[in-house]
Amino acid sequence: MRLPYTLPKVIGHRGAAGRAPENTLAGFAEAARLGVTWVEFDVMLSADGVPVVHHDHDLARTAGGPGRVAELSYAEIAERDAGSWFGPAFTGERVPSLEAVVKELARLGLGANVEIKPAPGLATQTAVSALSVLRADWPDSLDPPLISSFNREALAAAQDCAPELPRGLLIERVPEDWRDALARLDCATLHPSRKGLDLAVVDEAKAAGFGVAVYTVNDPEEARHLLGAGVDAVITDLPDDILERI
Repeated sequence: MRLPYTLPKVIGHRGAAGRAPENTLAGFAEAARLGVTWVEFDVMLSADGVPVVHHDHDLARTAGGPGRVAELSYAEIAERDAGSWFGPAFTGERVPSLEAVVKELARLGLGANVEIKPAPGLATQTAVSALSVLRADWPDSLDPPLISSFNREALAAAQDCAPELPRGLLIERVPEDWRDALARLDCATLHPSRKGLDLAVVDEAKAAGFGVAVYTVNDPEEARHLLGAGVDAVITDLPDDILERI
């Protein structure tokens, strides 16, 4: 699969994670205010099967205390304060459902890289549930979402249930079988970590027709270097810094 559009050079990581509480409606609004046209965010399932936008499997770091997302109902998760940890101005911000995020992105005019982040044993279920929401609610006014995951089972499920949506393989370290994995999952993009990235892999992926989006790039000089080396997009916590200086 080839990307049906050109990726923006700068994508806001979890909204604008260095400027507002990550993966919240306030964070996406801040990302739009800072000038990005796309954001990246994470989707997992609550105990009652609601796709929610949150990164950690446990709520302790960002949402007011312990408790695993997969073991709590969405009603229980939605009671948590997901903003005050970042700053008092965000007190009362909630962990949003994927449905609520899609509506906010439509309002803001933001495209998205949607990462499927399943709890153990829930890869297929998480992908199918998330893709069901995206296929039903994604607005025609926006480019189709780019679906990514570290979990190959989740990407295979996305391929089965929403083959028309482009997919990207997330990797922390480049595996030997990355080319075979991209081909097998009919991916459009490769999403490597900036840590230890081999630019020869970028060259090879680009030559084969794949897009490349690198995470998490917060240094403008590094962003300039990567974009100059052929990377299509950098995913960043500090989109304003990167946009101002690339």
